[in-house]
Amino acid sequence: MQRIMKTLALGVGAIAIMAGGAWAQSGSVANAVGGYSFDDAAKEAEGTKNFHSNDGVLTFAIVTHTAGNGFFDPVYAGALAAANLIGAKVLLLGSESPVDDPARAIEITNQILQDPNLDGLIMTTPQAGAYDDIVRAAYAAGIPVATTNSFDGGIHDRLNISHTGQDASAAAIAGAALVQCLIDNGVTGGSIVFPSSTALGNIEVNNRVSSAYNATVAALQAAGKLDAFKVDAGPENVGVDADPNDPVAAIVSLFESRGDVVGAFAGNNVFTPALAKAVAQTGMTGKICAFGFDLGPAQQEALASGDLTGALGQQPFLQGFWPVMQLYLQIDRGIAAANLDTRAQLVTKDTVGTVGKRFEN
Repeated sequence: MQRIMKTLALGVGAIAIMAGGAWAQSGSVANAVGGYSFDDAAKEAEGTKNFHSNDGVLTFAIVTHTAGNGFFDPVYAGALAAANLIGAKVLLLGSESPVDDPARAIEITNQILQDPNLDGLIMTTPQAGAYDDIVRAAYAAGIPVATTNSFDGGIHDRLNISHTGQDASAAAIAGAALVQCLIDNGVTGGSIVFPSSTALGNIEVNNRVSSAYNATVAALQAAGKLDAFKVDAGPENVGVDADPNDPVAAIVSLFESRGDVVGAFAGNNVFTPALAKAVAQTGMTGKICAFGFDLGPAQQEALASGDLTGALGQQPFLQGFWPVMQLYLQIDRGIAAANLDTRAQLVTKDTVGTVGKRFEN
Protein backbone atom coordinates (compact mmCIF):
# COMPACT_ATOMS: atom_id res chain seq x y z
CA MET A 1 0.00 0.00 0.00
CA GLN A 2 2.82 2.36 0.92
CA ARG A 3 4.48 1.61 -2.44
CA ILE A 4 1.21 2.44 -4.28
CA MET A 5 0.85 5.73 -2.38
CA LYS A 6 4.47 6.63 -3.13
CA THR A 7 3.92 5.95 -6.83
CA LEU A 8 0.78 8.06 -6.84
CA ALA A 9 2.63 10.93 -5.15
CA LEU A 10 5.39 10.83 -7.74
CA GLY A 11 2.81 10.88 -10.51
CA VAL A 12 0.98 13.83 -9.02
CA GLY A 13 4.31 15.65 -8.62
CA ALA A 14 5.19 15.07 -12.26
CA ILE A 15 1.81 16.37 -13.38
CA ALA A 16 2.29 19.47 -11.20
CA ILE A 17 5.70 20.13 -12.71
CA MET A 18 4.33 19.70 -16.24
CA ALA A 19 1.40 21.95 -15.43
CA GLY A 20 3.76 24.53 -13.95
CA GLY A 21 5.78 24.48 -17.17
CA ALA A 22 2.64 24.91 -19.21
CA TRP A 23 1.51 27.80 -17.03
CA ALA A 24 4.96 29.40 -17.31
CA GLN A 25 4.59 29.44 -21.09
CA SER A 26 1.07 30.81 -21.02
CA GLY A 27 2.30 34.40 -20.43
CA SER A 28 4.43 34.49 -23.57
CA VAL A 29 3.82 37.49 -25.84
CA ALA A 30 4.53 37.02 -29.55
CA ASN A 31 2.80 40.01 -31.10
CA ALA A 32 2.13 43.60 -30.14
CA VAL A 33 -1.39 44.72 -29.26
CA GLY A 34 -1.26 46.61 -32.54
CA GLY A 35 -0.89 43.30 -34.37
CA TYR A 36 2.72 43.51 -35.56
CA SER A 37 5.41 40.94 -34.75
CA PHE A 38 8.08 41.86 -32.22
CA ASP A 39 10.61 40.01 -34.35
CA ASP A 40 9.86 42.35 -37.24
CA ALA A 41 9.79 45.40 -34.98
CA ALA A 42 13.25 44.60 -33.60
CA LYS A 43 14.88 44.64 -37.04
CA GLU A 44 16.89 47.59 -38.24
CA ALA A 45 15.08 49.89 -40.66
CA GLU A 46 15.82 49.20 -44.30
CA GLY A 47 17.41 52.58 -45.03
CA THR A 48 19.42 53.03 -41.81
CA LYS A 49 22.78 51.92 -43.22
CA ASN A 50 22.40 54.44 -46.05
CA PHE A 51 21.54 57.39 -43.83
CA HIS A 52 23.08 60.66 -45.02
CA SER A 53 26.27 59.38 -46.71
CA ASN A 54 24.41 56.63 -48.59
CA ASP A 55 27.50 54.37 -48.52
CA GLY A 56 25.99 51.33 -46.79
CA VAL A 57 27.61 51.91 -43.38
CA LEU A 58 27.00 54.35 -40.55
CA THR A 59 30.10 56.37 -39.66
CA PHE A 60 30.24 58.35 -36.43
CA ALA A 61 33.05 60.58 -35.13
CA ILE A 62 33.81 61.24 -31.48
CA VAL A 63 36.02 64.25 -30.71
CA THR A 64 37.41 64.93 -27.22
CA HIS A 65 39.35 67.88 -25.80
CA THR A 66 42.31 65.87 -24.49
CA ALA A 67 43.35 62.50 -25.87
CA GLY A 68 46.86 62.77 -24.45
CA ASN A 69 46.45 61.78 -20.81
CA GLY A 70 44.49 58.53 -20.92
CA PHE A 71 41.22 59.65 -19.38
CA PHE A 72 39.30 59.34 -22.64
CA ASP A 73 40.72 55.91 -23.49
CA PRO A 74 37.69 54.10 -21.99
CA VAL A 75 35.41 56.63 -23.72
CA TYR A 76 36.91 55.59 -27.05
CA ALA A 77 36.66 51.92 -26.03
CA GLY A 78 32.97 52.38 -25.20
CA ALA A 79 32.29 54.11 -28.50
CA LEU A 80 33.99 51.32 -30.43
CA ALA A 81 32.12 48.65 -28.45
CA ALA A 82 28.80 50.27 -29.33
CA ALA A 83 29.77 50.70 -32.99
CA ASN A 84 30.72 47.03 -33.20
CA LEU A 85 27.33 46.01 -31.80
CA ILE A 86 25.42 47.89 -34.48
CA GLY A 87 27.84 47.28 -37.36
CA ALA A 88 28.94 50.92 -37.59
CA LYS A 89 32.28 52.68 -37.92
CA VAL A 90 33.52 55.19 -35.36
CA LEU A 91 36.38 57.65 -35.84
CA LEU A 92 38.27 58.21 -32.59
CA LEU A 93 39.52 61.81 -32.61
CA GLY A 94 40.76 64.37 -30.12
CA SER A 95 43.32 66.92 -29.08
CA GLU A 96 46.76 65.35 -28.74
CA SER A 97 47.46 67.46 -25.65
CA PRO A 98 47.69 65.89 -22.15
CA VAL A 99 45.81 68.93 -20.78
CA ASP A 100 42.47 70.37 -21.82
CA ASP A 101 42.71 71.92 -25.28
CA PRO A 102 39.21 72.94 -26.44
CA ALA A 103 40.59 75.06 -29.29
CA ARG A 104 42.33 72.09 -30.90
CA ALA A 105 39.23 69.91 -30.41
CA ILE A 106 37.10 72.55 -32.17
CA GLU A 107 39.60 72.64 -35.04
CA ILE A 108 39.42 68.84 -35.42
CA THR A 109 35.61 68.92 -35.24
CA ASN A 110 35.34 71.49 -38.01
CA GLN A 111 37.65 69.36 -40.15
CA ILE A 112 35.69 66.14 -39.65
CA LEU A 113 32.45 67.87 -40.58
CA GLN A 114 33.86 68.11 -44.10
CA ASP A 115 34.05 64.30 -44.39
CA PRO A 116 31.33 63.20 -46.85
CA ASN A 117 31.10 59.79 -45.14
CA LEU A 118 30.18 61.23 -41.73
CA ASP A 119 26.72 60.27 -40.46
CA GLY A 120 26.83 61.48 -36.86
CA LEU A 121 28.96 63.70 -34.59
CA ILE A 122 29.78 63.22 -30.90
CA MET A 123 31.82 65.90 -29.15
CA THR A 124 32.85 67.08 -25.72
CA THR A 125 31.88 70.69 -24.96
CA PRO A 126 34.09 72.06 -22.16
CA GLN A 127 34.20 75.65 -23.43
CA ALA A 128 30.68 76.97 -22.96
CA GLY A 129 29.38 79.00 -25.89
CA ALA A 130 31.97 77.81 -28.41
CA TYR A 131 30.01 75.13 -30.25
CA ASP A 132 26.91 76.80 -31.69
CA ASP A 133 28.42 77.23 -35.16
CA ILE A 134 29.49 73.57 -35.19
CA VAL A 135 25.97 72.41 -34.38
CA ARG A 136 24.50 74.66 -37.06
CA ALA A 137 27.03 73.41 -39.63
CA ALA A 138 26.29 69.78 -38.74
CA TYR A 139 22.56 70.34 -39.04
CA ALA A 140 23.02 72.09 -42.38
CA ALA A 141 24.87 69.01 -43.61
CA GLY A 142 22.15 66.68 -42.28
CA ILE A 143 24.36 65.27 -39.50
CA PRO A 144 22.85 64.66 -36.02
CA VAL A 145 24.86 65.68 -32.96
CA ALA A 146 25.34 64.27 -29.46
CA THR A 147 27.51 65.69 -26.68
CA THR A 148 29.40 63.82 -24.01
CA ASN A 149 31.51 64.31 -20.88
CA SER A 150 31.52 68.11 -20.40
CA PHE A 151 28.19 69.93 -20.57
CA ASP A 152 27.35 73.19 -22.33
CA GLY A 153 23.86 74.00 -21.12
CA GLY A 154 23.40 76.84 -23.59
CA ILE A 155 24.52 75.07 -26.75
CA HIS A 156 22.37 75.65 -29.83
CA ASP A 157 19.28 73.38 -29.79
CA ARG A 158 20.29 71.93 -26.41
CA LEU A 159 16.87 70.41 -25.72
CA ASN A 160 17.11 68.27 -28.86
CA ILE A 161 20.71 67.13 -28.38
CA SER A 162 21.40 64.20 -26.07
CA HIS A 163 24.11 64.55 -23.44
CA THR A 164 25.98 61.75 -21.70
CA GLY A 165 28.04 62.67 -18.69
CA GLN A 166 28.38 63.16 -15.01
CA ASP A 167 26.58 66.07 -13.44
CA ALA A 168 29.14 68.26 -11.67
CA SER A 169 27.14 68.04 -8.46
CA ALA A 170 28.49 64.48 -8.08
CA ALA A 171 31.73 66.05 -6.79
CA ALA A 172 29.86 66.62 -3.53
CA ILE A 173 30.52 62.95 -2.79
CA ALA A 174 34.24 63.73 -2.56
CA GLY A 175 33.67 66.77 -0.36
CA ALA A 176 31.66 64.73 2.12
CA ALA A 177 34.20 61.89 2.02
CA LEU A 178 37.04 64.34 2.67
CA VAL A 179 35.38 65.56 5.87
CA GLN A 180 34.67 62.00 6.99
CA CYS A 181 38.34 61.18 6.43
CA LEU A 182 39.37 64.09 8.67
CA ILE A 183 36.95 63.00 11.38
CA ASP A 184 38.07 59.37 11.17
CA ASN A 185 41.70 60.49 11.46
CA GLY A 186 40.99 62.66 14.48
CA VAL A 187 42.09 65.88 12.73
CA THR A 188 40.93 68.88 14.76
CA GLY A 189 41.86 71.79 12.50
CA GLY A 190 43.90 73.12 9.59
CA SER A 191 43.50 74.22 5.97
CA ILE A 192 41.53 72.45 3.24
CA VAL A 193 42.46 73.64 -0.24
CA PHE A 194 41.01 73.18 -3.73
CA PRO A 195 43.76 73.78 -6.34
CA SER A 196 42.53 74.36 -9.89
CA SER A 197 42.78 76.73 -12.85
CA THR A 198 40.05 78.69 -14.59
CA ALA A 199 42.56 79.39 -17.39
CA LEU A 200 41.67 76.01 -18.89
CA GLY A 201 38.19 77.35 -19.62
CA ASN A 202 36.38 74.20 -18.43
CA ILE A 203 33.12 75.25 -16.79
CA GLU A 204 32.45 71.66 -15.76
CA VAL A 205 35.63 71.55 -13.65
CA ASN A 206 34.72 74.88 -12.06
CA ASN A 207 31.33 73.48 -11.09
CA ARG A 208 32.92 70.33 -9.67
CA VAL A 209 35.20 72.35 -7.43
CA SER A 210 32.25 74.45 -6.24
CA SER A 211 30.18 71.35 -5.51
CA ALA A 212 33.01 69.69 -3.58
CA TYR A 213 33.69 72.92 -1.68
CA ASN A 214 30.03 73.40 -0.73
CA ALA A 215 29.73 69.78 0.41
CA THR A 216 32.89 70.11 2.50
CA VAL A 217 31.60 73.23 4.22
CA ALA A 218 28.18 71.64 4.80
CA ALA A 219 29.69 68.45 6.26
CA LEU A 220 31.99 70.39 8.59
CA GLN A 221 29.10 72.55 9.69
CA ALA A 222 26.93 69.49 10.34
CA ALA A 223 29.73 68.04 12.46
CA GLY A 224 30.08 71.29 14.40
CA LYS A 225 33.69 71.70 13.21
CA LEU A 226 33.54 74.42 10.54
CA ASP A 227 35.14 77.10 12.74
CA ALA A 228 38.20 74.90 13.32
CA PHE A 229 39.11 74.68 9.61
CA LYS A 230 40.06 77.14 6.89
CA VAL A 231 38.34 75.98 3.70
CA ASP A 232 39.69 77.76 0.62
CA ALA A 233 38.46 77.32 -2.95
CA GLY A 234 39.48 80.77 -4.13
CA PRO A 235 37.48 84.02 -4.21
CA GLU A 236 34.68 82.54 -6.35
CA ASN A 237 34.82 79.00 -4.92
CA VAL A 238 35.99 77.53 -8.24
CA GLY A 239 39.53 76.77 -7.07
CA VAL A 240 42.69 78.28 -5.65
CA ASP A 241 44.49 79.33 -8.83
CA ALA A 242 47.35 77.00 -9.76
CA ASP A 243 49.52 76.79 -12.86
CA PRO A 244 48.18 74.03 -15.19
CA ASN A 245 51.53 73.94 -16.99
CA ASP A 246 53.41 73.01 -13.80
CA PRO A 247 50.69 71.75 -11.48
CA VAL A 248 52.94 69.71 -9.15
CA ALA A 249 55.12 72.69 -8.30
CA ALA A 250 52.03 74.86 -7.94
CA ILE A 251 50.44 72.52 -5.40
CA VAL A 252 53.70 72.01 -3.50
CA SER A 253 54.01 75.80 -3.26
CA LEU A 254 50.41 76.03 -2.07
CA PHE A 255 51.04 73.45 0.67
CA GLU A 256 54.21 75.19 1.80
CA SER A 257 52.64 78.64 1.82
CA ARG A 258 49.76 77.50 4.03
CA GLY A 259 51.83 75.32 6.32
CA ASP A 260 48.82 73.54 7.85
CA VAL A 261 47.08 71.75 4.95
CA VAL A 262 45.17 68.70 6.18
CA GLY A 263 42.84 68.19 3.21
CA ALA A 264 42.75 68.84 -0.52
CA PHE A 265 40.55 68.21 -3.53
CA ALA A 266 41.46 68.42 -7.23
CA GLY A 267 38.71 68.47 -9.84
CA ASN A 268 40.19 66.99 -13.01
CA ASN A 269 42.80 64.81 -14.67
CA VAL A 270 45.35 67.64 -14.74
CA PHE A 271 45.45 68.46 -11.05
CA THR A 272 44.60 65.09 -9.47
CA PRO A 273 47.83 63.26 -10.48
CA ALA A 274 49.68 66.47 -9.59
CA LEU A 275 48.04 66.49 -6.16
CA ALA A 276 49.22 62.92 -5.56
CA LYS A 277 52.80 63.79 -6.60
CA ALA A 278 52.76 66.87 -4.39
CA VAL A 279 51.59 64.78 -1.44
CA ALA A 280 54.45 62.32 -2.02
CA GLN A 281 57.07 65.04 -2.51
CA THR A 282 56.12 66.86 0.68
CA GLY A 283 56.04 63.67 2.76
CA MET A 284 52.34 64.02 3.50
CA THR A 285 51.27 60.52 2.43
CA GLY A 286 48.92 59.20 5.09
CA LYS A 287 48.88 62.59 6.83
CA ILE A 288 46.45 64.40 4.53
CA CYS A 289 42.99 63.60 3.19
CA ALA A 290 43.63 64.03 -0.54
CA PHE A 291 40.77 63.48 -2.96
CA GLY A 292 40.64 63.88 -6.70
CA PHE A 293 38.84 63.13 -9.92
CA ASP A 294 38.94 60.42 -12.58
CA LEU A 295 40.46 56.96 -12.44
CA GLY A 296 43.23 56.90 -15.01
CA PRO A 297 46.45 54.93 -14.53
CA ALA A 298 48.10 57.73 -12.52
CA GLN A 299 45.15 57.99 -10.16
CA GLN A 300 44.98 54.24 -9.64
CA GLU A 301 48.70 54.07 -8.83
CA ALA A 302 48.33 56.96 -6.38
CA LEU A 303 45.37 55.31 -4.67
CA ALA A 304 47.30 52.05 -4.31
CA SER A 305 50.32 53.87 -2.84
CA GLY A 306 48.23 56.01 -0.50
CA ASP A 307 49.27 59.32 -2.07
CA LEU A 308 45.58 59.78 -2.89
CA THR A 309 42.92 58.98 -0.31
CA GLY A 310 40.11 58.72 -2.83
CA ALA A 311 39.11 59.60 -6.37
CA LEU A 312 35.79 59.94 -8.16
CA GLY A 313 35.27 58.00 -11.36
CA GLN A 314 32.61 59.13 -13.80
CA GLN A 315 32.30 55.80 -15.63
CA PRO A 316 33.66 57.17 -18.91
CA PHE A 317 33.06 53.93 -20.83
CA LEU A 318 29.39 54.94 -20.83
CA GLN A 319 30.36 58.38 -22.14
CA GLY A 320 31.51 56.73 -25.35
CA PHE A 321 29.06 53.86 -25.51
CA TRP A 322 25.76 55.68 -25.02
CA PRO A 323 26.23 58.59 -27.48
CA VAL A 324 26.91 56.12 -30.29
CA MET A 325 23.80 54.13 -29.37
CA GLN A 326 21.76 57.32 -28.98
CA LEU A 327 22.67 58.56 -32.46
CA TYR A 328 21.91 55.12 -33.88
CA LEU A 329 18.50 55.07 -32.20
CA GLN A 330 17.83 58.61 -33.40
CA ILE A 331 18.63 57.57 -36.98
CA ASP A 332 17.03 54.13 -36.94
CA ARG A 333 14.05 54.73 -34.63
CA GLY A 334 13.50 58.46 -34.58
CA ILE A 335 13.96 58.39 -30.81
CA ALA A 336 14.36 61.85 -29.32
CA ALA A 337 17.53 62.83 -27.48
CA ALA A 338 17.82 60.93 -24.19
CA ASN A 339 20.34 62.14 -21.62
CA LEU A 340 22.37 59.77 -19.45
CA ASP A 341 23.89 60.78 -16.09
CA THR A 342 26.90 58.50 -15.54
CA ARG A 343 26.95 59.36 -11.81
CA ALA A 344 30.05 59.03 -9.59
CA GLN A 345 32.06 56.14 -8.22
CA LEU A 346 34.19 56.85 -5.14
CA VAL A 347 37.28 54.65 -5.22
CA THR A 348 39.79 54.27 -2.37
CA LYS A 349 42.89 52.18 -1.69
CA ASP A 350 40.61 49.35 -0.55
CA THR A 351 38.61 49.26 -3.80
CA VAL A 352 41.03 50.42 -6.49
CA GLY A 353 41.84 46.83 -7.43
CA THR A 354 38.28 46.30 -8.64
CA VAL A 355 38.23 49.04 -11.30
CA GLY A 356 39.60 49.15 -14.81
CA LYS A 357 39.49 45.42 -15.43
CA ARG A 358 37.44 45.83 -18.61
CA PHE A 359 38.67 49.31 -19.62
CA GLU A 360 35.61 50.92 -18.05
CA ASN A 361 37.47 53.50 -15.95
